[in-house]
Amino acid sequence: MSIKYCYWEMSWPEIKERVKDEPVCIIPVGVLEDHGPHLPLDTDVLIVNEICKQAVENNIADSILLPPVVHGYSPHHMDFPGTISIRWNVLVEYLLDINRSLIKHGFKRILLVNGHGSNSSLVNMVSRLTIVEHPEVLCADFFYLTTPESLKLIEELRESDYPGGIAHACELETSLYLAIKPELVDMSRAVKDISYPESQNFFFDWVDGSARMMEWWSTLSKTGIMGDPTKATVEKGKRWLKAAVGEISSLIKELKSREIRKRVDHHL
Repeated sequence: MSIKYCYWEMSWPEIKERVKDEPVCIIPVGVLEDHGPHLPLDTDVLIVNEICKQAVENNIADSILLPPVVHGYSPHHMDFPGTISIRWNVLVEYLLDINRSLIKHGFKRILLVNGHGSNSSLVNMVSRLTIVEHPEVLCADFFYLTTPESLKLIEELRESDYPGGIAHACELETSLYLAIKPELVDMSRAVKDISYPESQNFFFDWVDGSARMMEWWSTLSKTGIMGDPTKATVEKGKRWLKAAVGEISSLIKELKSREIRKRVDHHL
């Protein structure tokens, strides 16, 4: 009998049985927000969920796919209709409660895969707090296409000027969406948008990230786009998708094999 890999499709006896194998629980985390006039609001959710789905399908015996967390932290995008933003503290506790529930059922290995930039510090906080609360558990967080190999591939394939390939609703995200669900992409409405003053950086990221700031998105972009989605292609999307799936597959193997070491309290 084939092994089920979607958490929500299992019965409680099946969950109870799968726990014994200590599979890695994969939780995709995204947001609903503007992605220009050519992409749907679910861009971050769709992409990260598909990456995780394919990775779990490649590692069915060692992992389980959780439903994606659809809503994330994006208050700076609220000037664009459609964006839904969850307060940072509510999102952290929400994600922690998901982890706490999994741990209560006996799962010990969790990977949060983030697909939205402004979730990053919050998702990382969740992975840290999970281990602080439960030293007998491993919990990691990861943003796709950030390994050196993947960054090299992005630079190899991108045709847009900075920040087109690695920004927002851009060459990268549009290519990935085209590779996953092309019927929802309206390339006739894709436009290059680098609206910020040319004398300034795209983001306030002073001296290689030593100081950072996130301004209201409407002060940085006229369309919600940052970059040049007109350079997007299905072929690029397929190669970037494959690379992202490979990253998660490697992380599954690493988390599955990693020893859970006992905490030592040196006050005693």
